[in-house]
Amino acid sequence: MNAYFVTGTNTDAGKTLAASALLCAARQQGLSTLGLKPVASGSDATPEGLRNADALALQAQSAPAVSYETVNPYAFAPAIAPHLAAMEAGCTLGVDGLATTIEQTFSHHSRDFYLIEGAGGWRVPLNEGEDFADLAARLNTPVILTVGLTLGCLNHARLTAEAIAADGLPLAGWVGSATDAAFAADAPRFRANLELLEARLGAPCLGVIPHLDAPSAEAAARYLSLSRLTLKEPA
Repeated sequence: MNAYFVTGTNTDAGKTLAASALLCAARQQGLSTLGLKPVASGSDATPEGLRNADALALQAQSAPAVSYETVNPYAFAPAIAPHLAAMEAGCTLGVDGLATTIEQTFSHHSRDFYLIEGAGGWRVPLNEGEDFADLAARLNTPVILTVGLTLGCLNHARLTAEAIAADGLPLAGWVGSATDAAFAADAPRFRANLELLEARLGAPCLGVIPHLDAPSAEAAARYLSLSRLTLKEPA
């Protein structure tokens, strides 16, 4: 199964843009796709229920189409840490329950390419004793790391890659996302940071998304390639 867990160096690292762009790139190659956002806080009230912008972006790049609830079974209104949002809503999140839901989704929706997007960074809590990292480990999926390219990214990226390895999961690749326009504008230093990441992360770079005035999956997909992922052929 071509399933990957997408994490980030931190909140606002460009994780959803990278995930939706990877799904878009897969669609452009003729692959069927499914992007999941199991838990999302910071959701808006709509006539259909709570809707999260990140989950909607993944839903838009999932083909054949699926329901919103398939993509995002747990949506919470406050834009706070998911475990706190769940507590305020009287809901208990747990690795076993989330993993079962995801595995059932996989069995009901056969696809060539799956992405599961976490929330924030690698160690964001699900409850008092479990993190999103534990969910990735329970699913036993390779990880794609989104690196928000800004001051401090070298430390954040290397520590996250070390944590992923310590949890026994392979880092399948990483995506750079130029979230800081001023940082990206200093071309020589920006390139030097990328070169160090390429040398130290121990995984292929799937592409670098520049700072986009109008970010979209389609615009970002131009800068990414799935060729460095070892994808199994569609059944």
